[in-house]
Formats: sequence, structure tokens, C-alpha cells
Amino acid sequence: MNETSEISATRDAVVVLTGASSGIGHAAALALAGKGARLVLAARGRTALEAVQAECTGLGAEVLVVPTDVTDARAVDDLAQAAIERFGHIDVWINNVGVGLVGLFDATPMELHRRVIESNLLGHMHGAHAALAHFRLRERGTLINMISVGGIAPAPYAAAYTASKFALRGFSEAIRAEMSGLPKVHVCEVYPTFVDTPGVGHGANHTGHRVVPPPPLTDPREVAAAVVALIEKPRAAVYLGGPSLPVRVAHAMAPQLVGRVTMRLMEKALYRADVTDITDGNLFEPSVGTRIDGGYRRSTSSTWAGLALGAGALLMGWWAMRATRGSARSWQA
Repeated sequence: MNETSEISATRDAVVVLTGASSGIGHAAALALAGKGARLVLAARGRTALEAVQAECTGLGAEVLVVPTDVTDARAVDDLAQAAIERFGHIDVWINNVGVGLVGLFDATPMELHRRVIESNLLGHMHGAHAALAHFRLRERGTLINMISVGGIAPAPYAAAYTASKFALRGFSEAIRAEMSGLPKVHVCEVYPTFVDTPGVGHGANHTGHRVVPPPPLTDPREVAAAVVALIEKPRAAVYLGGPSLPVRVAHAMAPQLVGRVTMRLMEKALYRADVTDITDGNLFEPSVGTRIDGGYRRSTSSTWAGLALGAGALLMGWWAMRATRGSARSWQA
């Protein structure tokens, strides 16, 4: 009986998925197609979208491709309208677009920081605006915002990314409150730690050194499975990845320490990293390719940078949890 209910929750659901051309978006598209969802796939590059469309169609899904730049509010409204014209309504909207910029804030051109905010924050807001207006009329629907652990703890050398993700957390909580009078309208948040996607390689890099995500890395298919699970059984927030709890605890207990230690670890990691060109990445142009995996889990060159940052997060979390238990014992005594 449980299996039947799980299948029926997603089967034939009309799902709009932004950032669908690679990484988590590509993985989510395949996962949803395998569950029988009807898909509306959006990203900036038509060629990549059509490649993902072909894979999903091969799994038996009905798929509409709508090339969209989510920084353009009118384009996002057109995306929603295209979905409604094709399928009659929208059941689920997944805001999955995310871009990154690595570099010291004051040493990086302001227009790049602005573009990160436009893509990560305003892009989600544009999607939510289109989706929630439709959900309110139907009195049902699920909005899923892809945030990240970057919305909980700061990321030095990624100030705009941190700003966008912290803002997304507050934005999601606010609109969830606004929808609280509609029990069948759900606003959900997904908080993965570092995921092994091409995203870091696609992003802007103004450090002059190769940047790699720190292990342990989450499989993007695990994030995709979490998205499907939210459609099946909506909940406010889902946290993914081993370091998630230590990072949340450490930041709650000692936010200034987390920032200082992360900064030092990042500086050491960059010092050891290979020299590379300055690039604006995919901030203004679509990414090339449709790969799901970034390949960093197999990369030996990421060892020093990754282990330093990953171990630092786990150590801070362990320290904070020990401090919490010690304070509790002292209080009880």
C-alpha cells in the first residue's frame, strides 16, 4: 500500500524544474521521469536541455523544454504560462538554479556579485512568485527551493553566494508563513552540503587558483531522491550530507569562530592549489555540457583543499557539541 501511494504522489504530476541541464537538476529530471512525472525543464541552454529531454523521454516521460534565464522575471512568467498551456496546471515548482563566484569580496568586480544575487535569490523569487500565485488559485501545490548549507554557515571567498543563500532561507520561511492558511500548499527547502556536480568548475573563479569542493561529497542523485521524497511527503526542510549537523551546531554555538577558522582553511587550501586563469564562468553565459557528476570524488588533486575544509567543519561541530554537553552537565550540577 505504501508503494502504491508513493508512486501515485508523483505519477502524472506536472513539475517545473529550473537549472535542469546538469548536476542536481539533471539528476532530478531523470528521477522524476522514472516516477512518471510530466516535466517542464528550464535552463539557459537549449542544446543541453534537449539532451536531458531525450533521456527523460526514453524513460517514458512527457517533457516540455523551455529555455529560460531565471534572472528575467518576465521569462519566468512565460515559463509558467508555457507549462499551464501544455499541461493545464502546475503541481510542483522546483527552484534549482544556483551559480557561484569564488574570490575576495572587495577584490572582485561588483557586477559579478550582483549577478550571483540575481541568479540565486531573485531567480528563486521569480519562480516562487509565478508558482505561488498559481498554487493559491488551485489551493494546492508544492514549491521546493534548493538552498544549501551555505544558507546556514558563511563561506569566505563566496560572500555573494552566502548572501543569496542566507536570504533564501529567510525568504522561504516568510512565504511558508504567508501560505500557512492553505494546508495543501507546501514550501520546502533542501540544504545539501557540498555535492559532486560540475557546479564549482562552471562557476566564476577570481582567486587565480583551482577551486575544488571539500569532501565528503554528496552524490547528486541523493539530492534528487530527496526532492522526489519531498513531493511524495512535503516537509519544511531537508538536510543532506554528513557534515550538515556538525556545521549547523558549530555555527549556532560559535559563529565567529566558524567564520575565522573557515577563512584560514580556505586560504591554506588556495595556497596549496594549482594556479589557474581568472574566469567569470557561467555567470553570464550558459554552462556547457549536461554532466551530473563533477568527478571530484575521484580527483586526487582535491585532497589537500578538500580535507582541510571538511575536517575543519567536522572538528568545529565536534567541539561545539562537546561544549554544549559540558554546559548542560554544569547547569544540572
